[in-house]
Amino acid sequence: MPEQITVGELTARFLEACGVDTAFGVISIHNMPILDAFGRRNTVRFVPSRGEAGAVNMADAFARVRGSLGVAITSTGTAAGNAGGALVEAQTAGTPLLHLTGQIELPYLDRRWSYIHEAHDQPGMLKAVSKAFFRIWTPDSALGVLQEAVRCALTAPTGPVSVEIPIDVQEAMVPLPANLAPLSVPVAQPDAIALDELADQLARARRPLVWLGGGARHAGAEVKALADLGCIVVTSVQGRGILSEQDPRSLGAFNVSPPVEDFYKSCDALLVVGSRLRGNETLKYNLKLPRPLYQVDADAQAHGRGYTADYFLAGDAKVVLAGLVERLRGRLKVDPAFASDALKARTAAERQLRDGLGPYDGLVNALQKGVPSDFVWVRDVTVSNSTWGNRLLRIDGPRNGVHALGGGIGMGAAMGVGAALAAQGRKTVALSGDGGLMLNLGELATAVQENADLMLVIMNDKGYGVIRNIQDAKFGGRRYYVDLHTPSFPDLARALGWKHYRLSRIEDAESLVTRVAGETGPRMLEVDMIAIGPFASAFAGPPVRKAS
Repeated sequence: MPEQITVGELTARFLEACGVDTAFGVISIHNMPILDAFGRRNTVRFVPSRGEAGAVNMADAFARVRGSLGVAITSTGTAAGNAGGALVEAQTAGTPLLHLTGQIELPYLDRRWSYIHEAHDQPGMLKAVSKAFFRIWTPDSALGVLQEAVRCALTAPTGPVSVEIPIDVQEAMVPLPANLAPLSVPVAQPDAIALDELADQLARARRPLVWLGGGARHAGAEVKALADLGCIVVTSVQGRGILSEQDPRSLGAFNVSPPVEDFYKSCDALLVVGSRLRGNETLKYNLKLPRPLYQVDADAQAHGRGYTADYFLAGDAKVVLAGLVERLRGRLKVDPAFASDALKARTAAERQLRDGLGPYDGLVNALQKGVPSDFVWVRDVTVSNSTWGNRLLRIDGPRNGVHALGGGIGMGAAMGVGAALAAQGRKTVALSGDGGLMLNLGELATAVQENADLMLVIMNDKGYGVIRNIQDAKFGGRRYYVDLHTPSFPDLARALGWKHYRLSRIEDAESLVTRVAGETGPRMLEVDMIAIGPFASAFAGPPVRKAS
């Protein structure tokens, strides 16, 4: 007779078979069979977050840095609702994430009896913020549903998948399956004839530019091979580091900088790979991109979104780029001045940005010098990130950058914890504002409990700096609802078990950053923006341009 186990233990064993070694969440009466199995088996590390939003943010960042499936476990009802905003972020970023949520007992489900922890139409809510939603109705179907959910999360275009498991299903006994292996994940194979045609068209270019998005992060070797053939690379924020930003053939994420936009005029082909060409990275789709524009994406529905492609090829980025490198080797005849022109554009873009930073140019230099080059760079939505964090501080690898891509503030600290636990010995630095930090403040306790090697840089201007600047630029300087009571960060750090440092003079930045970066464990570096002073140029929101 096969061994009898609970569906909760089946879930734990299946995650182990998927290679999951870390999961995040909040324990509850509606997920205890799963977490009891975690505890007894002691194979998957469970990180107890202080809130469901933080748990999903941590799992999201963990998955982005590790390049694997993230797992978050919540309860039902309000708890699942708390996870909603973080699931929107994971969906925006295309993060492969499994969100397991409990549910009330089957006899009371969907009856609207106001049963404790019941949420009317929880499936509808989770469908809206996930790539897909599944409910496990019976114990015998549990393994198949879990297998399909994980395959869905990992299949391009990747994204978060929510699975609802009623508590009586979790507690039910089932035979231990002989095979708990996950299903194979399909890879979108390009049509060979279409790939030949794309290579033939690209071979005519003398100044070919490649725009990379997050969908190409697994294709670093192929991207480097294209650069070796003479292509220049520019990226979205999600595509940063696919080609090291230390490489002179990379324009980094300076995709809307005026000097780089001028450089686009000299390019005679653009290959867009794994990018949605999002509105905030293309001046609301008014950025003048080189033509012809060729697009490669694993999602056939990307064809024609935002920009009309002159040629579209559906396929996995790694497979397509490998095929192009093979077909273009010896055929590309690139303009000898192309690489030097790109470097001049990158240098001009950096100089232009630095000119607007004022004293904070010194902080950027201190971070670049004082933190190891393979560091993981996590950013919340702040004035500092919008001005320099998303572009100026150079990233070396495709998994070294994590940003709140959906634009919601307050996720940076929790993402920093998840990234630090995934970084496997690399230093993690998280950038946050004093306002955004308050939204996930409890996760600073999680960082201490898990001894996350996290350097949290808090840009403290005692308010919502981005909104202040927009009010100054567009609302006649009328500032409403942006000045905040900010806690004493030294006292807060002491209470939570963090070590606190304050930067009040930019002249001390290099020595202080080097000192903090050289320590391990949770470290808080508060940058006193009131004492240091303002940026040289005010940030008034993302750049826009009206359609011509």
